[in-house]
Amino acid sequence: MQPETVGIMANPYIGIYFISIIFMVIGMIVGGVLKSRMNKYASIANSSGLTGAEVAQRMLRDNGIFDVKVTSVQGFLTDHYNPANKTVNLSPYVYQTASVMAAAVAAHEVGHAVQHATGYQWLKMRSALVPIVKIGSGMVLQLVLIAGILLVNTFPGLLLGGICLFGATTLFSLITLPVEVDASRRGLAWINQSGVTTGEEYKMAKDGLRWAAMTYFVAAIQSLATLLYYIMIFAGRSRELISEKCELEYGD
Repeated sequence: MQPETVGIMANPYIGIYFISIIFMVIGMIVGGVLKSRMNKYASIANSSGLTGAEVAQRMLRDNGIFDVKVTSVQGFLTDHYNPANKTVNLSPYVYQTASVMAAAVAAHEVGHAVQHATGYQWLKMRSALVPIVKIGSGMVLQLVLIAGILLVNTFPGLLLGGICLFGATTLFSLITLPVEVDASRRGLAWINQSGVTTGEEYKMAKDGLRWAAMTYFVAAIQSLATLLYYIMIFAGRSRELISEKCELEYGD
C-alpha cells in the first residue's frame, strides 16, 4: 500500500472537513460582502421610480413575453423564476420597493424567463438535470457517500455509485454558473437601455449582481473540490485492490 493512500484511507473525513471549512470561510466572506452591497444599494432609489414588480412586468412586456406572471413570495433572497408554472417570484422587499437593488434583482429573474422563452441551451441542460439532482441530493446522497467510505474495502461499488450521484449535483452547480451570469447580463442590459437606472445606478446594480453570482461560483468550486476528493479515495482503493491481486497471483 502506498504511503499517501494510507493517509487517505485511514482518515477519509479529514480532507472533506478541510474542504468544507475552507469554503465555509470563503462563503461567509462572500456572503458578508453581498449582504453589505445589497443593503447599501437597497437604500438608493432608482431613477425610474419603478418597483421590482413593475420592472419585471415591463421587461417581460418589452421582450414579448405575456404568459409569465409576476408574484410575491415570502422570505428574504427568495427571488426566483419557476419555469414549471412560468412565474417570476419576488421577495416582498424586491416586489414592493423602487430601489436600485430591487430593480436589478427583478430584472435578473426576468432574465431567466427570457432564457426560457428563447430556449437558452444552458437552462435546458440545467432543467434536464433537476430530476437526477433531486434523487441524488440531501440525506440520501450523504448516506450513500458515508456508507461508501466506511465499506470501501468490501463494497467499493457503493462509493462509486455515490460519486456518480454527487457528480450529477456538481455538474448541476457548474451549469448553473453560465445560466446565472447570462440572466444578469440580460437584466442589466435591459435596465440600462430602458432608462430604469442611470450610469451610477447601473454600476451599483452590476456590482450587486456580480457578488450574487460569486455565491454560485464558490458553491460550484466547493462541489468540484469535494467530488475530486471522493474520486481520489476511490482511485486509491482501486490501486490497492489491483496491487493485492497481483501479490496473490505472482507473489512479492
